[in-house]
Amino acid sequence: MNEQPPHDPSRRGVLRTTAAAAGAGLGINALGVPSAGAAAPAAAPAAASPVVTAAAPRRLGATMAGVPFTGRSTVRVGIVGYGNRGAGMIGHFLSLPGVRVNAVCDPVRDKVERAAAAVVAAGQPAPAVYANGENDYENLCARTDLDLVYVATPWESHFPIARAAMLNGKHVGVECPVAMRLDELWALVDLSEQTRRHCMQLENCCYGRNEMRVLRMAHAGKFGRLLHGAGAYNHDLRGLMFSPTYYEGPWRRRWHTQLKGDLYPNHGFGPVATYMDVNRGDRAVSISSFGTPALSLAEYREEHMPPGDPSWKETYIGSDRTISLIQTAQGRVIRLEHDVSTPHPYSRINSLGGTRGVFEDYPARIYLEPDHKDDQWADFAAYAGEFDHWLWKDHGNPPGAHGGMDYIMVFRLMQCMRLGLPPDFDVYDAATWTAPVPLSHASIKAQGAPQEIPDFTRGEWRKARSGVDSVKPA
Repeated sequence: MNEQPPHDPSRRGVLRTTAAAAGAGLGINALGVPSAGAAAPAAAPAAASPVVTAAAPRRLGATMAGVPFTGRSTVRVGIVGYGNRGAGMIGHFLSLPGVRVNAVCDPVRDKVERAAAAVVAAGQPAPAVYANGENDYENLCARTDLDLVYVATPWESHFPIARAAMLNGKHVGVECPVAMRLDELWALVDLSEQTRRHCMQLENCCYGRNEMRVLRMAHAGKFGRLLHGAGAYNHDLRGLMFSPTYYEGPWRRRWHTQLKGDLYPNHGFGPVATYMDVNRGDRAVSISSFGTPALSLAEYREEHMPPGDPSWKETYIGSDRTISLIQTAQGRVIRLEHDVSTPHPYSRINSLGGTRGVFEDYPARIYLEPDHKDDQWADFAAYAGEFDHWLWKDHGNPPGAHGGMDYIMVFRLMQCMRLGLPPDFDVYDAATWTAPVPLSHASIKAQGAPQEIPDFTRGEWRKARSGVDSVKPA
């Protein structure tokens, strides 16, 4: 089976990566997943010695953990990708004081012209436009008047664009997932450390109101000692993946012809990782994944797509539902689910349990001792006043989609860049939250055998440091 990123003959399809682009000397194979025999040892309890893992590639630069941005009065942004996500996000950048969108890029000229018009309509000078083919992002990244490159393009292009941004001295924020291969994740870590530029997975779900409230409650000890959590991306996307207009070509559907595992772990993994201080006192050690047969996309195609549609040439191997179990160094367990192929109400699960109780979302409910009794779910909203994050107290009704979490995320990133603060999450979080993409595929192929999750921090995870549960700047 061909396990390289899928070939897409559309305009976006020529954005591809090579083993050479991922960096030399990584000591891992071209696919970026270890053999099934490279399973991590069993995680130790919190009081035991740190887990011994395979040696990480030699560090080529100093750690980026806790490294602050250089403060600036104005953050100059370049946007690459003006599809559904880019078009939905540009307004947040334009709405904030001290932020300028200086350049926009998309290989579809109509889209880049609409992006430029949005910038002008917001009262900013017309941005430079880049629409000369798939690789014009390289010219945007080479500009000298940008501080941050925001990437909202098909998944296979995330790595080369992030790489180009950092090599040209720009910080980069990338939509999920940050890359699709393990060697690409290591390459982004190395590039961030070498260039001294941050590479961030822009995981908006970490900024959801419920997620931030649970985070603060967990850090305040309301759940006792943390034991388990769960997250997911269960979202019926069949109609959108087969739509001729929603995506720019069939790139997202075609990943289901290439990988069996969890294609989109970040929305579920990111929030739970923040609750458990993963990379800030704990770390994800191993992942075991299981997948159902791949039936639903073919059934949907049979019912909805006319004969002769290009989709009839596709063979789907991606599990309709994947379930993964992640073990942490402190012995905690995280369950991840992914299902975009079957009928299912939207859910990210978003649960957290400890020695004093449990929270479960969709719908939000909570049970904590000694606050509650008789094994009856209680009202999670009762904890809003004491435990809502200061970002949600300052922005009680934020604009935009996804319940306002997109706006909160952009506001906070721009705040960190302007004030010279460390970002709430960094390249190590981006790599960790995305590692289940290749590793779940490898585990499913190996009948659920555990796969080692690399220590992308190279030991820095043992040090406590701030994250999304940040202190409000003075």
